[in-house]
Amino acid sequence: MAEKYMAINIQKNDLIYPYFVSAGKDKKVGIKLFPGQFRFSPDRLIEDVDEIGALGIGKILLFGIPDSKDARGSSGYAKNNAVSATIKGIKKRFPRLIVMTDVCLCAYTTHGHCGILRSQGRKVTRSQVKIDNKKTLKALAQMALSHAEAGADYVAPSAMAKGQVLAIREALDAQDFKNTKIMGYSVKYASNFYGPFRDAANSFPAFGDRSAYQLGFSDSALAMKEIAADIKEGADIVMVKPALAYLDIIKEAASRFRVPLAAYNVSGEYAFVKNGASLGYWNERKMVIEIITSIKRAGADLIITYHAKNIARWLKER
Repeated sequence: MAEKYMAINIQKNDLIYPYFVSAGKDKKVGIKLFPGQFRFSPDRLIEDVDEIGALGIGKILLFGIPDSKDARGSSGYAKNNAVSATIKGIKKRFPRLIVMTDVCLCAYTTHGHCGILRSQGRKVTRSQVKIDNKKTLKALAQMALSHAEAGADYVAPSAMAKGQVLAIREALDAQDFKNTKIMGYSVKYASNFYGPFRDAANSFPAFGDRSAYQLGFSDSALAMKEIAADIKEGADIVMVKPALAYLDIIKEAASRFRVPLAAYNVSGEYAFVKNGASLGYWNERKMVIEIITSIKRAGADLIITYHAKNIARWLKER
């Protein structure tokens, strides 16, 4: 197994480990639908990052969980929000760790959608969920700035708002954060594989769904257009999410574009493996290696995965 694993040339530097951070102190709370994952307060998350460093993982991605919500998601870009506090603590203790931050409103809004809505009415169909793009871009830029000010190396807009990369790039440059880079969620499908994440972030839509602004799962041509647009707007890394159901999109993107390509091995994909392994249906290690092999073989340069700690341990063994 070790020889086969080495043959696909996966390195620890390919891995990005996601964390969930919430306000407060001395909190590490397990997530029911998400075995092995936790909501951390900033102080406890920083302690956990010690393990990341020891394993040789050099990149993390932070998701914020607020203690209050409103229709505009304002707690996501308030001063001293949990994500910004965590970044400051991490950078003080681990200055070389690459810190990436998710920039989206879904976890911070009472309605659970990724942007500010044109109408707050609840009796809507999926086609009637309409995002106010101008207000959303302003909010996303404010959030990205708050993370950059705290020391984030990358901000990662995931709202699928039209022009989000450009709006954030311009806002960062205007405030002299030209060295802060952008990882764009360029291809984010309206997928059924996000359930455990939405439980972790408490970000289930209160009504409708996200198909009005995320990509339909059968669409491949628009995916390439979205990547090209993000690159033109200034994305330093582009991403495909989820990974397993869209290996063909990863492969096509890798062949077309020369910007580093990330793939997100999302929560539902992770939970299937963990739950199946816990019931004795399959060997977790073999399953994870097969999955990560397929993502790497498809052309991903970076893989965001909740399996990163285990993969790093297995690489260390070899």
